[in-house]
Amino acid sequence: MLPFLLTNVLCVAQSESLASKGICAHRGANKTHPENTLAAFKEAIRLGAHMIEFDVQLTKDHKLIIMHDETVDRTTNGSGKVSQLTFEDIRKLDAGSWKSNKFAGEKVPTLQEVLQMMPENIWLNIHLKGTKKVGIETSKVIIAENRMNQAVIACGKEAARGVRSVDSGLKICNMNRLNSRAAYIEDTIKEAYPFLQIKSSRDDGQMLSDIKRLKDNGVMINYFHSEKVTELSTLFDAGVDFILTDNLEEMIQAFSRLDVRQF
Repeated sequence: MLPFLLTNVLCVAQSESLASKGICAHRGANKTHPENTLAAFKEAIRLGAHMIEFDVQLTKDHKLIIMHDETVDRTTNGSGKVSQLTFEDIRKLDAGSWKSNKFAGEKVPTLQEVLQMMPENIWLNIHLKGTKKVGIETSKVIIAENRMNQAVIACGKEAARGVRSVDSGLKICNMNRLNSRAAYIEDTIKEAYPFLQIKSSRDDGQMLSDIKRLKDNGVMINYFHSEKVTELSTLFDAGVDFILTDNLEEMIQAFSRLDVRQF
């Protein structure tokens, strides 16, 4: 395992700087830790992730929690839709035992808790599950916690309207997927979104020309996803900025061996 400082210094000077390229921990270090929990995020930080992705949605009583699924069934010992449960209901649940007994008692965190524990030199890939309301409320918390510089809000059009109604300076990753990658790219450029997320399963035959068009228009590219260290050089050389992965430790170690100055 590479120490946090060693890994990050290979991309940028370690201090308050954000990486220009790197590896994104998908839902934290979810391969070894329960996804979207503080334990998973702490491990991602320890391993040296350059970006951490997590999912945000509103409870019945309008509290922002970190969870991917529409229901709590898969990742807790409870059941029911997040939108139909109060924060108190969800906070009582065990969000760790499903992964391993050593994580028993891990709680579903709030957005505020996650922001407060994050270092300032890691990109925060905040994936919104919801529409305008979740965009508005998430934006307010990001601003209150002074995380505008490192936050990238990944969302669809309705949530993006909510974000921009609070502060047009907040960075948005366009997740409004259309019928083709070409249409998706044109929409991203037209709406002046600073980030876009390319899917590995879509139109890869045109990926190089697609990436060039995005780069020519100043759009940063998140790539979902890769688990293979053999793909890193090809993806970064093509112009991808951050690669989302579940295979975090191995991908970070491989990234540390690359000469990032060549990309």
